[in-house]
Amino acid sequence: MKQYFFVAMFVTCFFLYGCAAGADKKVEDLEYTIVEQADVPEELQKIIEEKKEAPFTLTYTDNECLYIVAGYGVQSTGGYSIEVPELYLTKENIVIDTNLIGPTEKAVALKSYPYVVVMTEYRELPVLFQ
Repeated sequence: MKQYFFVAMFVTCFFLYGCAAGADKKVEDLEYTIVEQADVPEELQKIIEEKKEAPFTLTYTDNECLYIVAGYGVQSTGGYSIEVPELYLTKENIVIDTNLIGPTEKAVALKSYPYVVVMTEYRELPVLFQ
């Protein structure tokens, strides 16, 4: 009887792990646009200003577009850029990966607050930041 119990537990755990692992699997890449600062919606720009001192992530929607924002907090120089290697859809989430790059060799020694605003089609799914 113990053997059947352990076999049943093993099969159950294997099944649950398989289902959970498939939830993060890429279904499709999402098209997106990097939004220039001048084109960021005014309300979103205010939120970014409030949060920019520390690293942050947030999402914002106008019910037509989804804006995904990743900020890297205060930096001691300028000359940074941010890349977006991936933005994709899984069965249950939108996943975004961003990387801070820099500063460049000619960076000015002034504080900067690097962030990126990505705009994509609106979807009612949670966003996972990597």
